[in-house]
This record gives sequence, C-alpha cells and structure tokens, in this order.
Amino acid sequence: MTSAEVEVVGQDRPASEDEEPTGLAGLWHRGLENAKAGNLGVLPIVLGEIFIVVFFSFKATNFFTAQNFVNIIIQMAGTTMLAYGIVFVLLLGEIDLSISFVSGVGALVAAEFVLPDSGHEVPGGGLVAIAIALAICAAIGAAQGSIIAYVGVPSFVVTLAGYLIWQGVILRQLQARGSIGIQDRWVNYAASYYFSPLAGWIIAAVVTGGYAAFSLVAQTSKRRAGLAIQNVGLIPLKILGIAAASFGTVAICNHAKVIEQVQGLPLAGVIIVIFLVVLTYLAKRTTFGRHVYAVGGNAEAARRAGINVSRIRVIVFTLAGALAAVGGIILAANIQGVSSDAGGGTLLLNSIAAAVIGGVSLFGGRGEVRGAFIGAMLIATVANGLDTAGYNPGTIYIVTGIILLLAVTLDTVARRLQVRAGR
Repeated sequence: MTSAEVEVVGQDRPASEDEEPTGLAGLWHRGLENAKAGNLGVLPIVLGEIFIVVFFSFKATNFFTAQNFVNIIIQMAGTTMLAYGIVFVLLLGEIDLSISFVSGVGALVAAEFVLPDSGHEVPGGGLVAIAIALAICAAIGAAQGSIIAYVGVPSFVVTLAGYLIWQGVILRQLQARGSIGIQDRWVNYAASYYFSPLAGWIIAAVVTGGYAAFSLVAQTSKRRAGLAIQNVGLIPLKILGIAAASFGTVAICNHAKVIEQVQGLPLAGVIIVIFLVVLTYLAKRTTFGRHVYAVGGNAEAARRAGINVSRIRVIVFTLAGALAAVGGIILAANIQGVSSDAGGGTLLLNSIAAAVIGGVSLFGGRGEVRGAFIGAMLIATVANGLDTAGYNPGTIYIVTGIILLLAVTLDTVARRLQVRAGR
C-alpha cells in the first residue's frame, strides 16, 4: 500500500472512532466516562449543598438571610483551615488526630503573647504573636511528622498521643484561669473584620480577573507546548461561574446588617479563599504537590522513582500544623478569647469529615483542596440550618454522621469502580 493510499484510508475513517468529541458533546462524553469509572468529583456535594439550602429555606424563617449567610462563612472558616491541612495528610494515606488541639495551642500562644501584663507580651502586638503561633504549631507538626517518617511509628498512634499531649498542655495553662480574653485588634480581626461594600466589589473583581488571567495563561502555555486543548468553550462558563460566585457573595454580604450597620464581606471568608487558591496551586502545579500524590498513591513506587518519601511526610505534617494554627486563631477571634476546651468538641471530627465529604480519599492519592472547602461549607450549613430550625443538638451529630458515612461509602465504591476501569 502506497503512502497516498494510507492517507486516503486515514481520511475515510470516521473521526469519532479515535477522537473524543469536542464541545458540549465532549463534555457530556467525558462526564459519562468519569461517572462510569467512579470519578464523580464534587458534583454530589454541590447538589447536596443546594438541596440543604432549599430545605432549610422552607424549614427556618431566619436561615435564608444575608446575616445568616455571613454567619455561616465565619462559622466554617476555622474548620476549613484545619480541613485544608487534613487534605494533604490524607493524600499521603496518613491521619492526624492531634490537629484540633494543635489549633488550640496556636490560639493559646497568640492569646498569651498579646495579653497585657502577662510577662509574655511581645513587641509588635498581634501580628508578631500570630507569626509565633504559626511557627510553634508548624514545629509541633514537624516533630510529629519526623517520628512518623523516620522512626516508623504509625501516624494514628503518634497523633493520638499528640491529641492527649496538646490537650493536656491547654488544660495545664488554662484550667486555673478558665479562659483568656483577647483584646488585640489584629488577632480579633481574623473573625470580626468586615470589608466596606466598595472593597468587597474590588475583591470580587480581583478574584474574577485573576482566575480569567490564569486560565488564559494556562491555555496559552498549552498551545505553545503543542498540547491538545479540550472543551475550550467550557473556559468562559467557568469564568462566568467564578464571577457569579464572587459578586453574588459580596452582594449578599453587603446586605447583611447588624443594628442598621452594613457588615460587608468578612475577612475570614477572604482568608479561606486565599489559602484555597495558594494550596490548590501547591498541590496541582508544583513538584511538591505531585510528590504528595505520588507518595499517597504508592509510597514504594515513589521511593524507587527517587522521591524522598520521609521528607514529604515531614513537610506535610508541618504544613498541617501551621494551617491548624490559622484555624485556631480564627476560632479564638470569633469568641475573642481562648478557653480550656479550645480545640475540643467536634472540631477534630468536623475537620476530618469536611475533607472526606469533599471527596478526599481515605486511601491516599486522590482528592483536591477545594473538596475541604465544599465539605466544610456543607457541614457548617447543616449545623447552622438545624440550629436555626430549632432541632435538638443531638440531631446535628446524627445528620453529620450520616453524611460522613455516605461520603466514605461513595469513596469506597468509587475506588472499586476505578480499579475495574483500570485507572
């Protein structure tokens, strides 16, 4: 057969046999294939969040209000920061049971270093105190990670011991005093500062413009590298979605009022979005992020590929400790103080549940940072809705537990489907 005949045969062959459809047909085809393989992404959680919002809008008269919307943002902020750290730990196939009380230690350190006449007050006030708290919690994470990585003690045991140790530290420091009030504005701003309406619109414009610019740069880079670009028409839809979410959030927050005073977009919401962007880039666009996924997928294969598995584990637990400190400070700022039960209650379970509900696999190697954000939002919405509707507090635990069980069951089924699909 001559080369000309080969070309003719190639032209006569239907493109659909070898090429994936493009446009909306391609998007539907890829979504169907992902569903068959068990890769549903965050779609079930988003649909669940929509259902929950609609349900409580009818059940509780004060739920679907601008003020309550702001309350949910602040209530979810601290848990979300802890869940971000849990995401990286779970991606390794590990667990961190100490993270809630590590966050309590971070809040305690920040409170101690801004307490007047305590003998510990540092020059520079709250900002310096926050930096010290982050450094101490990061060191705690690094110490625990080193025992796991270099000594070989299971993470469950090490962090369970940390759970008891750091709870004991908090109790020793605060049991006699009961609590410490935080008067420093920089620390309290983490949960009590609200941007003006104009500043909120500017932030929404920056978020939308930044996402559009990043998408444009990414597509340009792919073209220059000669890589195929699939579903180009989906990019404008994503940008419109980000714009709707950003400007819609600001519009709602700007209508929230307390004693006829506009609250505006809360700083706590901006903090968790900034960390969402940065940590997503870290996980998806850096060598470190790729190594985390590789270690979680198969640690031995990663080691043979030249990845320093022990170092990756230490860095991940260090990162989780620092993020826990940020979450602890936001939680402390919300009540403008630190009590002896800081880091207790359901904080640990909610943090882990947020990551798992958001689609992060308990088996390691699969999941995204955005999953923690969506999972934390769902948990906060459920808790807020049940409380607003006047349900018994025990109902909140029951419903959250059911959602967690469904998420883990879905993850297990999805993993089996992926194995069958050879992914």
